[in-house]
Parts: sequence; structure tokens; C-alpha cells
Amino acid sequence: MDKQNQSDAIISPDTERKVRIPPGQHEVHNFPVLHYGSVPNVDTSKWTFRIFGMVEKERTLTYAEFASLPQIKVFSDIHCVTTWSRLNNLWEGVSTNALKELVSIKADAEFAIIHAEHGFTANIPLADFFEKDVLFATSFNRQPLTAEHGGPVRLVVPRLYFWKSAKWVTGVEFTEDDKAGFWESNGYHNHGDPWKEERFS
Repeated sequence: MDKQNQSDAIISPDTERKVRIPPGQHEVHNFPVLHYGSVPNVDTSKWTFRIFGMVEKERTLTYAEFASLPQIKVFSDIHCVTTWSRLNNLWEGVSTNALKELVSIKADAEFAIIHAEHGFTANIPLADFFEKDVLFATSFNRQPLTAEHGGPVRLVVPRLYFWKSAKWVTGVEFTEDDKAGFWESNGYHNHGDPWKEERFS
């Protein structure tokens, strides 16, 4: 995947760095599969995406409704806390900013709590969640996102360690207070900036 051929994609700022591999990382060319528990078998005809918490009115979307939202492409790098980095990835899906068009988020909201299959959650400050290169991906390198990599829908937060890019997403809760997610409750750093090596708490 070549950045020069991605003129229609949002370019994640970290791909513009002179040195693109953060401290303590090494580059890989495959796409390792890492997760806790089994890979869920998600039926998109039954899948829903719930937007709730500190919003004026909650919304629940079917997969068809979600897939009909405006699509964006993002060209980004991946940095996993287990020390591998994968450069030059192309994602396609729904921008997190599209949610602002669907619900009115209350002014006191400070965090997005991502909800996913198996009860997994991840917590992200809204300042990170609404960056222009953050999206709910349904496609990876021009192919539908496979279940093992979080399909049908996964969050992608390119500028944070990849555990924040929750797989098998089912909704977003907006909150005033931070709520540690699954990995954050099990020793991972609450924020996860790879350039600061925010790996563990």
C-alpha cells in the first residue's frame, strides 16, 4: 500500500513523521491477530450500533443504516503494545465525526466508552476520539474487514496503541467521567500514546 496512491484518503499525521516506528517497536509486514477470548460470529442482519449516554436522544442503527452513513478512507500506521508496528494501512468506514450528525452530544461529555462483543469496552477521551483520522472501519486494504481483525466493524484510532482500536464494536457511550475499559482495568495504560511508550499503568 503506497501513500502516493491514496490521494482520496485522509492521511494520518503519524505517517508523515521522518521516523515512523515509535520507541520499543519493530516493523512487521504481516498482520498479527491478537485478542482475548474467541472470535465472535456476528450476523450483520442482527447487528446494531447503539449511541447512548450523554446525548439528548439515544440512537440505535441497524447494519444497513450504519453502512449507509458517509464513508471515509484513512491511510495510517498501526502500533501494537506487544511491540510490532505495521506501516501503510488503508481503512474505509464511518468517521467518528459522523456521530455528531446523528445525536446531540451534551456539553459536559468528556469521554467515549466503546462497547463491543463479549462485553469488552475501551475508553477514549473525546479529543482523541474525534480526530479526523479516527473511524469505524468496515474495510481494510480494500477488502471487507475479516472477523479475526474485528469485522464487521472495528474502531481505528491510529495515534494510540492498537488495543484502543476495539474490535467487534456494538456502540458508543458518551460520559462525563472516565471508565477504564477491559485492557485498562487489567494493567494497560489509560491513554496509550505509542510515542510516549504509554504501555502499562
